[in-house]
Amino acid sequence: MDLSDLIARNAAFTPDRVAIRGAGGSLTYAALWERIAAAARALKSELGIGRGDRLAILAANHPDYLVLLYACARLGALLVPLNWRLAVPEQLFILADASVKALLVQDAFAAVVPPLREAQPEIRIIRLENGPSTDTFEGLLSEGRGDERNPQIDVSCPLLLVYTSGTTGRPKGAVLRQKAFFWNAVMSQHMHDLTTNDHVLTVLPLFHVGGLNIQTTPALQIGATVTLHARFTPDATLAAFATDRPTLVVLVPSTIQALIEHPRWGEADLTSLRAVTTGSTQVPAALIDAMTARGVTVLQVYGSTETSPIAVYTRIGGDVSRGNSTGLPGLCCEVRVVDEDGCEVPHGTPGEVVVRGPNVFFEYWGNEAATNEALRDGWYFSGDIGTRDPDGYFTIHDRKKNVIISGGENIYPAEVERVLHEHPAVAEAAVIGRVDPKWQEVPVAYIVRRSGLTVSANDIARHVSAQLARFKVPRDVVFVDALPRNALGKVQHFLLKDGEKRT
Repeated sequence: MDLSDLIARNAAFTPDRVAIRGAGGSLTYAALWERIAAAARALKSELGIGRGDRLAILAANHPDYLVLLYACARLGALLVPLNWRLAVPEQLFILADASVKALLVQDAFAAVVPPLREAQPEIRIIRLENGPSTDTFEGLLSEGRGDERNPQIDVSCPLLLVYTSGTTGRPKGAVLRQKAFFWNAVMSQHMHDLTTNDHVLTVLPLFHVGGLNIQTTPALQIGATVTLHARFTPDATLAAFATDRPTLVVLVPSTIQALIEHPRWGEADLTSLRAVTTGSTQVPAALIDAMTARGVTVLQVYGSTETSPIAVYTRIGGDVSRGNSTGLPGLCCEVRVVDEDGCEVPHGTPGEVVVRGPNVFFEYWGNEAATNEALRDGWYFSGDIGTRDPDGYFTIHDRKKNVIISGGENIYPAEVERVLHEHPAVAEAAVIGRVDPKWQEVPVAYIVRRSGLTVSANDIARHVSAQLARFKVPRDVVFVDALPRNALGKVQHFLLKDGEKRT
């Protein structure tokens, strides 16, 4: 049995229930299952997608995103979701690193196609837009022949290869198995009291496990309804609350803030919502208070790409009154706080958060050293600093490796620093996060110029934006004579952060 069989079972039990609503209409569970089977058949017969092959997608939220996910589960293949916010060179790196066999791309993101054809002409490119040609997804479906599954496929097979920003300046591909999806969904169902009567509104991007797996795939696993928005906008989200009447939604702090700052927030109809789930960083109390003041329960969740992502959470009917606490370890995993030697620390003592369970990722793609560093005796070492109180509730305090969280997106300083150091006028560079009222944090660059050369902040911004996503471009550039370093020559980012706090 593989993960797609859960959709088939729901199609058998409730064939006429709406599974997915999107801009192009609705798919019942029967229609969703029929499309998954057709996609698997076409991917196998027309593209030669077999067990272990990688299939990439570059698209906004769309029902076929989920069709392709479950088709890959049917075939034992891996879906590689591409972040459309990344710059083309970043997307090309991922496509090469994953050795993908085919890319399905929406026309809106087709800027990657010409350089991809030049760099990797062997990759088959399929347009997700409608059309009869075999170079479109609909055309591909019409050509599919034969069986729609591969032998020896079950939930132990890898399913998702999702790239996270890397501390070494290059992203790492985390491999999630089908069983990680299954157990993650069990915890989501426990967290949200999720039933077939629920209606999930998904506005976060499916290229993140947060948008994909906190509520979306758990809802489909149990037979509920999902409404997909291509992208988050405050107008569309507030309108959906009133007209579509969803019961659950996941929002990051920046999207919550966008809603409460909207002119229609005070009159918005939120009565259908049983809960709003949030996380990805410490959530300001003012945002939680704004939601609870409107009668909406706010749940918090902690995790990462490597935990599928659910690991710690508060739940409907549970204690949600503990300030900044993210909650208790999930129903199906273990969570501890440990010291540098991996020994559990006393309650209230800060340490690194580690997670063990069937929801934890399998490996970093082609990166044995990084895998061994992160996975030790079955425990995932998150790099996050947290504490645990005597009742077992966790609070996450900081990111051990200086990750910047900006609008729900992870930015690793080393990645931006790598690009900065490629500029001929930059001798040294360090990037830290600066507190921002809208995005929680934004990247700031500290730069030492090369002797005799000049460069402006605008020059730096143009240089970075040519290679990295816009949200990774430093919002401010501070030119300094030297960077603080320790005895081993390592830049002391915390001293730069302390300086920011004093200014």
